Amino acid sequence: MECINRITKIKGCITVPGDKSISHRAVMLAGISKGKSVITGFLRGEDCLSTIACCRKLGVDIWEDQGSVIVQGRGLYGLTEPEDVLNAGNSGSTMRMMSGILAGQDFVSVVSGDASLRSRPMARIVKPLREMGAAIDGRKNAGLAPLVIRGGSLKGISYSMPVSSAQVKSAVLLAGLYAQGETSVIEDTVSRDHTERMLAYFGANVDVRGTKATVKPSELYGVEVEVPGDISSAAFFLAAAAVIPGSELTIKNVGINPTRTGIIDILLNMGADLTLDHIRTAGGEAVADISVRGRKLHGTEISGEMIPRLIDEIPVIAAIAAAAEGKTTITGAAELKVKESNRIAAMVAELKKLGVAIAELEDGMEIIGPNRIAGGVVESYDDHRIAMAMAVCGLMAEGTVEINRTECVAISFPGFFELLAGVSV
Repeated sequence: MECINRITKIKGCITVPGDKSISHRAVMLAGISKGKSVITGFLRGEDCLSTIACCRKLGVDIWEDQGSVIVQGRGLYGLTEPEDVLNAGNSGSTMRMMSGILAGQDFVSVVSGDASLRSRPMARIVKPLREMGAAIDGRKNAGLAPLVIRGGSLKGISYSMPVSSAQVKSAVLLAGLYAQGETSVIEDTVSRDHTERMLAYFGANVDVRGTKATVKPSELYGVEVEVPGDISSAAFFLAAAAVIPGSELTIKNVGINPTRTGIIDILLNMGADLTLDHIRTAGGEAVADISVRGRKLHGTEISGEMIPRLIDEIPVIAAIAAAAEGKTTITGAAELKVKESNRIAAMVAELKKLGVAIAELEDGMEIIGPNRIAGGVVESYDDHRIAMAMAVCGLMAEGTVEINRTECVAISFPGFFELLAGVSV
């Protein structure tokens, strides 16, 4: 449990842990590359450590040296059949993307995870991987983990995705490295494109045109990867500083990949005073220092093509919308129902406990502000982003907000509460 109390403002200059999405992909691609890769800024959260553990069980040597993660790649066809179940823990990214790599191997793998992950939908990756030729079994016709993957002898496909999803797109493109011919994924709205960028960075034959990404079988080669700060982690601090008048906060070295910067656009739409400085490129990704000064915000509408660009940030947007002037409406976010928790139902239930005027919609929520946020006891649902979003509420509440089961925050942001206390005035 963590107890969060009202503060006057947020002030300081900080960094946040490395990007979770990029950390996952860096280790996976390094593991199937020829030669050694050096990864700096790697996120040592539980999800990314699950990816390392799975890669080690596939025969990849991974160690740390002076704060960097070193991966001795085994090449596309150098992985070995695991002696035990690959445990993805709570990480959907690990299970879904790793399944794409395993689909290309000529051995049998079993991938499972914790109770939460075993309840999350897997048919979305199983369908295209089966179309490519992989044999995949599991609970409910492989709709749920554990998954048993018998890979090899894949053929390229052109797959039009029913719903934009970076994890599904990544699974198909990674399997495409092993497929005969070329493999394409077509989306209605481009989801985060870290996989496409990193495949190119590791030397893959990849082509991106609009909403279509295509990969051909190609060798990867070890590289040095600099992982920027995770904008999804930075979002909790950016949002809190933006909504609390008098705050002044700078977060250095944050990834600003355009498929991930929906949170910046929404904060600006809500009237935030936010600037990007020292914009640069590292490892194929745009990076910047982000500064924000707090003032009163107003409500906004979030829907359509914006949703994939800020799907993980919606809980904290709901939190600050409670203090903003006017109505905030979020629609088209049904994907939130199948995250670590049903994040729509969770945020509505917990914000109501604190006296916030909020209503659940079929695919989103509506918040009417500004609210006098009360203290109270709230639940995390063992969901790291719910726990951190409720902490932001606590900074604005008239009484103490007690958040149950906050250990889950270590999944993506070890040290979150200590860092928050350090910039709270």
